[in-house]
Amino acid sequence: MRLKTFFVALAVMASHAGFAGVAHAQASNYPDHAVRIIVPFPAGGTSDLMGRMMGEVLSKQLNQPFVVENKGGAGGAIGSEQAARAAADGYTLLLSGIGSNAIIHGLEPKPSYDSNTDFVHVTQLAAGPNMLVVHPSFPAKNFKEFIAWVKANPGKFDFGQVTASSGHLTTEYLKQVADLNMVGIPYRGGALALNDVLAGQIHGMFTNLDAALPHVQAGKVRALAVTSLERNPLMPDVPTIAESGYEGFSAVSWTGLSAPKGTPPEIVEKLHQAMVKGFADPETRKRLEAIGLVVVTSSPEEFTKFVAGEIDRWSEVVKKGNLKFE
Repeated sequence: MRLKTFFVALAVMASHAGFAGVAHAQASNYPDHAVRIIVPFPAGGTSDLMGRMMGEVLSKQLNQPFVVENKGGAGGAIGSEQAARAAADGYTLLLSGIGSNAIIHGLEPKPSYDSNTDFVHVTQLAAGPNMLVVHPSFPAKNFKEFIAWVKANPGKFDFGQVTASSGHLTTEYLKQVADLNMVGIPYRGGALALNDVLAGQIHGMFTNLDAALPHVQAGKVRALAVTSLERNPLMPDVPTIAESGYEGFSAVSWTGLSAPKGTPPEIVEKLHQAMVKGFADPETRKRLEAIGLVVVTSSPEEFTKFVAGEIDRWSEVVKKGNLKFE
């Protein structure tokens, strides 16, 4: 019996070694066919743009196609869940972001995935401020006048709201710190809400700087403030909320690259190095900076810690505002 047990143990050890060898070989040859990047939002928005830039960079660096699949719906939860449940082999990746991987965890009902435990976070890619824009007919010409008008007219400022988006939570955050009474008008996407601001159907909204910038430059909307701690180089005359009486106010939208939990460390590191090298290219960085974004290629450890902090931070805003997933 002892001899039989010995041979069984040897067989198990050999099997484990074989599996480890196969896994190592797969990781060392990665990628050997096309990789999909799930973007959990419809085509045409900032997330889609970031996903396609990421795909271009990774394709160039790793010599295989990295193909974007748009899986929108439920504030990014549908696509993110698909990514979380995919095989952990490096061939399904996720464009992660503030809405679908941080804000959404504070809302009820909670998503079926946990961004702290169901993903390996490879690297943050970029960060950029939101911008408060209003229709040119709105009486306030600057942020301080905006605050004064809203306080004098409680419940009369209506803003475009995409549930669980960075613009939505930025508005709720401002409502809390400035004690404002404003009314959110729900939209399925930021582009739809911005179109109604342009048409004068609603007063204004917080939206990504890259989405608002062309309309500000064309005089179709008025920019009142940005939500980064420092002024944005593309809009140097637009003040921050932090410098306008609300010290420390910061609400920055971000995107990154994540993979299903269990993705081999060798593959994670290969993806991280490709992202760092690819986005160090001056022309690639210039494309992002031209729309007001800052390139952030953090380490997996740094990005993992950052995501956890963002979940905690925005969950507090959700709790304080008693916000629900509509």
